[in-house]
Amino acid sequence: MRLKILLFLMLISMAATAWAGPFTDEMSKCLVRSTSEADKTLLIKWIFAAMATHPDVRSLSAVTPEKGEQLNKETAKLVMRLLTVSCKTETRQAVEFEGEDTFKASFGVLGQVAMQGLMANAEVSNYFSGFEKHLDAKELQRALGKEQTKPATPTK
Repeated sequence: MRLKILLFLMLISMAATAWAGPFTDEMSKCLVRSTSEADKTLLIKWIFAAMATHPDVRSLSAVTPEKGEQLNKETAKLVMRLLTVSCKTETRQAVEFEGEDTFKASFGVLGQVAMQGLMANAEVSNYFSGFEKHLDAKELQRALGKEQTKPATPTK
């Protein structure tokens, strides 16, 4: 039961930043190098599906409970491979010398790397910049104390 709770907390905190010592750093590096682009895509899908369960955004997603459960199974399989095969030594050392917070820090790094791939996509980037056309640049400059002054008239 404790392991289930630990794994759950570790996975939901993937995007969090935590203190990392040298063993946690090695575990983080191992997790990143041991995941393929397909693995990172799976993590992005899993994170998205988890966020889509929130009542305030649920209506924006088409993630079914069945699809969510499939993503849970696939993600659990990936995490088990990483912790018990690919990065077994690094995980063991990190937990032994730096404690269980190592999961939060290491998977936080992996989550950030996976999200970088998502954010680098041109369609995602274009969407994120789409709100800019609705900003009032003059009001923003005034709020920041950077009002545009009229250029000085050249004198002869």
